[in-house]
Amino acid sequence: MAVRAVNSCSMFRSAACPPLVSFKIQCCYYHFRSLQLRRKSNLGFRLPACRSERQFLNRSGSQSCSVHSLVDSVMQELVAIRKRLRVFAKVKVSSGELLEDKLENQVLQKGLLLEFKKDSDRVLLAVAQRPDGKKNWMVYDQKGVSCSIKPQQVTFIVPGVEKFDHKDISNFLQKAEDNLDPALLEFAWVELLEKNKSVTPEELAEMIFGSAEPLESYCAHLLLSKDEIYFSVQATNGSRSIYAPRPTVQVEELLRRKLAKEAAEKEFQEFLQLLKSAKAMPAQAKPLKSSWMAEEKLRHKIESLEAYAIDACKDNDQKKTAGMILKELGLARTASSALNLLIDIEYFPVHVNLDILKFNIRTDHSEDVTSAAESLLADSSDPDELNRKDLTHLKVYAIDVDEADELDDAVSAMRLQDGRIKVYIHVADPTKYIEPGSLLDKDAMKRGTSVFLPTATYPMFPEKLAMEGMSLRQGEVCNAVTVSVVLHSDGSIAEYSVDNSIIKPTYMLTYESATELLHLNLEEEAELKILSEAAALRLQWRLQQGAIDTATLETRIKVANPEDPEPIINLYVEDQADPAMRLVSEMMILCGEAIATYGSFNNLALPYRGQPQSNIDVSAFAHLPEGPVRSSAIVKIMRAAAIDFRKPVRHGVLGLPGYVQFTSPIRRYMDLLAHYQVKACLRGESPPFSAGQLEGMASIVNMQTRIARRLSNTSLRYWIIEFLRRQPKERQYRALVLRFIKDRTAALLLVEVGLQATAWVSVGAQIGDEVEVKVEEAHPRDDIIYLKELTSKIVPLNDLRRMIRFSVTCSYLLNSSRISDD
Repeated sequence: MAVRAVNSCSMFRSAACPPLVSFKIQCCYYHFRSLQLRRKSNLGFRLPACRSERQFLNRSGSQSCSVHSLVDSVMQELVAIRKRLRVFAKVKVSSGELLEDKLENQVLQKGLLLEFKKDSDRVLLAVAQRPDGKKNWMVYDQKGVSCSIKPQQVTFIVPGVEKFDHKDISNFLQKAEDNLDPALLEFAWVELLEKNKSVTPEELAEMIFGSAEPLESYCAHLLLSKDEIYFSVQATNGSRSIYAPRPTVQVEELLRRKLAKEAAEKEFQEFLQLLKSAKAMPAQAKPLKSSWMAEEKLRHKIESLEAYAIDACKDNDQKKTAGMILKELGLARTASSALNLLIDIEYFPVHVNLDILKFNIRTDHSEDVTSAAESLLADSSDPDELNRKDLTHLKVYAIDVDEADELDDAVSAMRLQDGRIKVYIHVADPTKYIEPGSLLDKDAMKRGTSVFLPTATYPMFPEKLAMEGMSLRQGEVCNAVTVSVVLHSDGSIAEYSVDNSIIKPTYMLTYESATELLHLNLEEEAELKILSEAAALRLQWRLQQGAIDTATLETRIKVANPEDPEPIINLYVEDQADPAMRLVSEMMILCGEAIATYGSFNNLALPYRGQPQSNIDVSAFAHLPEGPVRSSAIVKIMRAAAIDFRKPVRHGVLGLPGYVQFTSPIRRYMDLLAHYQVKACLRGESPPFSAGQLEGMASIVNMQTRIARRLSNTSLRYWIIEFLRRQPKERQYRALVLRFIKDRTAALLLVEVGLQATAWVSVGAQIGDEVEVKVEEAHPRDDIIYLKELTSKIVPLNDLRRMIRFSVTCSYLLNSSRISDD
């Protein structure tokens, strides 16, 4: 006879009996096969053994259990189970009384060893000493500290202890911790679940330790109170609790979560170790940024730190993950801590521009857009080829900053036989390549504008298309839209025309070189002199129409190697009243007025810009020196510009009856929209957009433009402050007092770098005065600069009107610097 034990149920059968194929019966007792540790039970039911082998004979002489006999036996056993269940139900009815007995709370008295909750995180052992008032008790805790506790703070009273010495608490606690084995709970859980029975700490101690002595009872209490898997609190009364075994399904889920949590914790600790190792490595050995993104488990954590550094966490999970990382590394949970950590491991360069990440600035173009741009470059067809006016005989000047990548405007001029001046403003014609609604057009609209930073340029169109196809190029025949204007002797517009054209730019000049040519007054560059004369006429006419001159200092910075910790900084400060800058700005304004007039005449929907300034009395600022001081005061009270898409509106600041930005279609999408409308009119076609459509698109574009402007301004200010940080501490700077903010705290303009900052100035200094200051501290990342006044002096008005052109290139090696004036 062979015996097989299944879950403590023995099934007996003859060794000669074949398997029961036609009818299988399994033990009805439910066990938990998914657990690693299993405990055999004494409960269950047994199938009756076959009484005689003859009961299992079939027609062929083979042996098998009679199905009817087996079913009868099973039914008899089920009846017996039902009887036992009815008995159990009766016992369960009276369980409330048992619970009350078990939950009887022990009264506090001197010498009892108890556990109490010190605060939300700490639970301590203590010995009761004496009452403290009506309800509270004075206790000595495990640290030898005497304190008063409330009864509701007591979480457990160790049974069987009457006069415990508080000096023995530490020894008692150490023994208890040495005896803790969470695996014992699983055995007890299986046993208690099978019996459907709850348990007190004393009962559990008897089960797993064979004793309910004080130490064993407290060990059992610790196991139950700290357990998060097998048991839950069934009932509580003061310091007494009863625990019930959790259902199997719940235990399996909790175990699964526990394993997942342990795996995540292990992964987290490995990531922390990677961070620590990367921080300790020399610069040349640090891991590449791409290596942190190679695996999902690393990418999620590093992206959480990145989001935390720019205050742009997508959800609480990212915020929590980054906070935990910083806390484990002993760092403050701040954005600057996350940033410094990412810089330390060289995930970020030292001078990372966080606004690019924060505003999600797109720094490159998708493959689809780039591919479409290359296809357009390969196609040399021009829809306006037959209607272009040949202006290649004109001498054409393209004047811009020396680092300009996209050249989208140029100018020409001639003197007519009657003595009047005719000027030509040539604007690049990107509509040869771009159609409204095309892939490139939609991508450009999402960007809104090219982004110009000291460290990089992010063009609105793919660089190759913008540079090689759209941009004006010296000595090459280029497509353009030319606005030609004949001026009256007072500078007003006498005649104008708008034409598709081809031009051949003669000179590509920087503002500095154009100003030099003007000063040289060369006979062979008479056209440039005529342009300067036209600019002067235009400025005078606009001022007579109420225009406000807001010329000030303009700073430009170019950083050659921004990824380096100490990059080379090229800084230029230019006066907007410089002759070449005046020339270009006046011609661009003239073009804007002519296009507004053209649009009004042809009833075109265009982005007509206006700026009402009827409330400004310019004479009120006449006492202030011309230039930055007066401009700063006027700009403070200027009203915001507005756009009308149906008809021209007055632009008070420019002194024009109407104005449309038209001269930068490669880098400003609103200019490109104006080109779409004007080009359609030139072809005799209906414009592609209504006023309402233009207004809808402008709302999207203007939002992106504001972001780009803010990004450009903050980046420029960062690098100016970084420039100042590197200068010798003893270096002095000239500063103009623009206005007083409070008491003697004044807004200053540092002339040599074109930066506005605040500082306390001495009594006697007035608005418009020049003072000397030095930089005490400069922190570009925090946008902080501290200035200290050295001397104060009043500068003659002529000196204030003489604006400074200052160019300096500085390269640094350790603490040395080289400054060169241009």
